Amino acid sequence: MNGKVQLSLRGRNPDVLACIANLSNDEVFTPPEFANRMLDAVAAAWADGHNGANLWANPSVRFLDPCTKSGVFLREITSRLTKGLMDEIPDLQERVDHILTKQVFGIGITQLTSMLARRSVYCSKHAQGEHSIAKSFATDEGNIWFKRTEHTWVDGRCRYCGASEKTLGRGGDLETHAYTLIHADDSKARVAELFGGDMQFDVIIGNPPYQLDDGGYGTSAAPIYQLFVEQAKALEPRYLSMVIPARWFAGGKGLDEFRESMLNDKHLRSIDDYLSAADVFPGVGLKGGVCYFLWDGDNPGSCTVSTHFKDWPVSTATRPLLEAGADVFIRFNEGLSILKKVIALESGQSDTLLLPEEKRFDQLVSSRKPFGLETTFKGKATRGADDVLVYQNGGRGYIARDEVTTGSYLIDCWKVYVGRAAPGTGNRDTYPHRILSTPFVGEPGTICSETYLCIGPFDSRTEADSALSYLTCRLTRLLILLHKPSQDTTRKVYTFAPKQEWTRVWTDEALYEKYDISDSEIEFIEKLVRPMEFQGSLEE
Repeated sequence: MNGKVQLSLRGRNPDVLACIANLSNDEVFTPPEFANRMLDAVAAAWADGHNGANLWANPSVRFLDPCTKSGVFLREITSRLTKGLMDEIPDLQERVDHILTKQVFGIGITQLTSMLARRSVYCSKHAQGEHSIAKSFATDEGNIWFKRTEHTWVDGRCRYCGASEKTLGRGGDLETHAYTLIHADDSKARVAELFGGDMQFDVIIGNPPYQLDDGGYGTSAAPIYQLFVEQAKALEPRYLSMVIPARWFAGGKGLDEFRESMLNDKHLRSIDDYLSAADVFPGVGLKGGVCYFLWDGDNPGSCTVSTHFKDWPVSTATRPLLEAGADVFIRFNEGLSILKKVIALESGQSDTLLLPEEKRFDQLVSSRKPFGLETTFKGKATRGADDVLVYQNGGRGYIARDEVTTGSYLIDCWKVYVGRAAPGTGNRDTYPHRILSTPFVGEPGTICSETYLCIGPFDSRTEADSALSYLTCRLTRLLILLHKPSQDTTRKVYTFAPKQEWTRVWTDEALYEKYDISDSEIEFIEKLVRPMEFQGSLEE
């Protein structure tokens, strides 16, 4: 038995792949423990679909990580196959050679990560190197491929990934971020070109880059993980599993078609949703959480949704991904039952999540820039005779009334202002959430910049205060959360919240009674949503 092989496949303590720093918040290394959770899910699905067969004892199954970074998925697959094929191929060196040359494949996202992945899997950055545990490769790349790929520029943008030529068309000395799998018209032909022959993969698994590093920031940067999912599906594997941001559930730039496709895909059999990305990737500032999914190409059916957050009990339910009347995925299993109660009472229907338009609170909410003023707008410091007050980023200012050309009908009405962005929570998603920044009443003669949304108009201070009290209720903010994919709070996130009669102070107790919310549902709401004090002038 080869001593190097035996040594390199032993347990690692500590595991170096659990210790290395991430490339960025968008290209993160997968912790070994989490990679193994995903592999366990694939193995369980394989057993279910193959009369209990052990995936790791099959010498003909092929695996691909199309966006490998540290090589953790390939390493853990290799380790599992090495144990599982012991009876099939008793000689360790022969077994390892078979696994690495016939079963385990990867596409590096950069030159550096391809070498790191080879080091993780082959124990050498060169597959033919002296210390490599594989002895049958004809090239130094082995089956972990990387070559520099270029963008295809059309009118200043890459036709495949949408990257900016101005930012990433920067010559041959710097990384292009042109990832191989998503820069091809035919992913099958591309993979055949990389590895030779008709490469049919049984399992595709990985953690793709999340968004373009082309000058965008946070939720304004264009996501690309959906392109990896789509191209991986086009390879027609038996099973596909990827860990991706969870923003696609309800929103996200350029994700509408992807969301519709995923939510209508009967091959999507499970989603494990992590409310805080830090529970998966410690120290990563990724708002909105992450999820991993299992797609089963041979066995369509219902989807099992599991929600994870710190030490909370895991919530699991098998349910439709797209409920009738909804255009987003309802993230919380418990939240769905609450939402159905609210919608049923307001609409008189139990088979839809669509409120009648005249009852939807979002009809009172402005679009972004309600008065046409950018976030960067700064009004005058002193008020002129015919000026209106502007609530702006960082405080207040003034602008001449005749300079306001958008939303002028709202100027002399009562309204409520609420921030477009929820209050920051550092680099972590924390619960209970506030969901909204603190709303406040806007008196006649005031407007706002893009920093705020405007809710109204209302005929009196009494009505405005009533609406304000409604927004401070936990139940209202839960309904907003169910349609809210990120820190950004747009008009659309108010879709599930119904209008009320604006004649009273609304409290959670009143809303719980109105919608027959159970004690266990109240406990869930109050675990998820932080209290907010009503600061209006109405009295009960």
